[in-house]
Amino acid sequence: MQLLMSPASPFVRKVRVLLRETELLDQVEERAVATTPLASDPTVVAANPLGKIPALIRDDGPALYDSRVITRFLNDFAGGSLYPESRIWEVLTLEATADAIMEAAVLMTYEARFRAEERQSSEWIEAQWGKAARAVSAVNNRWMSHLSGPLNIGQIGMGCALSYLDLRHDARGWRDGNQALADWHAAFALRDSMVATAA
Repeated sequence: MQLLMSPASPFVRKVRVLLRETELLDQVEERAVATTPLASDPTVVAANPLGKIPALIRDDGPALYDSRVITRFLNDFAGGSLYPESRIWEVLTLEATADAIMEAAVLMTYEARFRAEERQSSEWIEAQWGKAARAVSAVNNRWMSHLSGPLNIGQIGMGCALSYLDLRHDARGWRDGNQALADWHAAFALRDSMVATAA
């Protein structure tokens, strides 16, 4: 199988961390592509009509896309335990929250990088940050117990989301007022899979 990817994407990183945690690196080739919202790589478009990464090219079926579909497939393929049935709804909600933080942060990056300066909307950027900041605070205040225990996809997603905030929006200071989550992230970021996939 081939994973179409870019190292800086937090959605890609979630998949790449999973590959290492489930020991699937010998079965999935990580193939870097250059794609943007304005110019999609033809290889990516062939795998995903939306032109987005990650996309997983399989030998025995159509390509899979959207990180949540890919991680669920690869976890099952590996016989992994990252989606525990005993608390599946909480884990899926935490994963969705992490993905929402990633999406808001990526959209902020795109606004600054791909839109002409005179057309950029500071109000829109702040609205996106508001979504990310509220989600971070909610996890810090209500979800910390779900970030403990055996590794699951919610933890991986949140680790990648917070690391992306550090990468692209560090000046925003997401740690302020979120000490419990900051402490958790500091420890999680030291996992071998996180260190190996840092952009």
